Amino acid sequence: MEYNSLNILQNLDKIRKPVEEQLKQFEPYFSSAMKSKVPLLSIITNYIYRRKGKQLRPLIVFLSAGLVGRINSSTFVAAAMVELLHTATLIHDDVVDEAYERRGSHSINALWRSKIAVLAGDFLLSKGLLLSLETNEFELLKHMSEAVKEMSEGELLQIERSRKMDINEEIYLEIIRKKTATLLAACTVNGACSAKVTIENLEKMRAFGIALGMAFQIKDDIFDFLPQGLIGKPSGNDVKEKKLTLPLIYSLTKVEKAEQNRILKLVRKSKHDPKALQSVLNFTHQQGGIEYGIKTMNEYRDKAKQHISEFPESPYKDSLLMLCDYITERKK
Repeated sequence: MEYNSLNILQNLDKIRKPVEEQLKQFEPYFSSAMKSKVPLLSIITNYIYRRKGKQLRPLIVFLSAGLVGRINSSTFVAAAMVELLHTATLIHDDVVDEAYERRGSHSINALWRSKIAVLAGDFLLSKGLLLSLETNEFELLKHMSEAVKEMSEGELLQIERSRKMDINEEIYLEIIRKKTATLLAACTVNGACSAKVTIENLEKMRAFGIALGMAFQIKDDIFDFLPQGLIGKPSGNDVKEKKLTLPLIYSLTKVEKAEQNRILKLVRKSKHDPKALQSVLNFTHQQGGIEYGIKTMNEYRDKAKQHISEFPESPYKDSLLMLCDYITERKK
């Protein structure tokens, strides 16, 4: 089947089609994987489950398994491990960022305070580790553990560099590779591993996941500079947190040192000064930072597609190719 990205419908239902049944079966499986006998944890995990997002990561796990072989019980373990880890990191991120909203609802730390949120995140992480041990999925555990290490390093590297505000494009790409792309690579790798993939194809799936994750994070970072919500005001959350992302990093390279220093001073003030924030956002638009971000994102999208181009044609391959476009064309 010839794939035409120009005709793609940004519709997750279409992308999900080849694994629709498995995703339905996954819902009760994942709910069971989060269970606890502690009443408070049961309330929290039920709250998390009812507010689950698009479940993009389990989708990638199932599609990756289908691409290289057959979806089986190990694939469900891989998908649950990834979703447990992802959920745990979101909870911990909200604590670190002091964020009180997640996907339009109150975050765990907003409702139960930071101490309980950290422990709830630890609980979910441990459930993922135990799930792999109870099912003897040691290879899946190895890949997930590597992902946890990389994600932690990425977050700490970003915090360290944000304090000094000396992030260049090379460092930025290293940060997002560690903190975001490695988790999507864990989805593609563990999905493929569950289907007994060859070493050669495993590396293709890893490279696919990394490139897809890079495109995903750059898209998220571009959103921070675009009008959002009914009032059409850019959020600028990354700027307010002094996180230098690709659109701003590129824009700073286009001006002289004195202007760079002026903009960085505005970044430092932006959390409590709306005018300073707006000036930074306007500067980024004027210097072509958004266009550069889009260009770089699309390059990673194309790399991702190339990494799976030699796999046999199948509905799974079609969906993964569509997913590449969905990730770069999504509106939120």
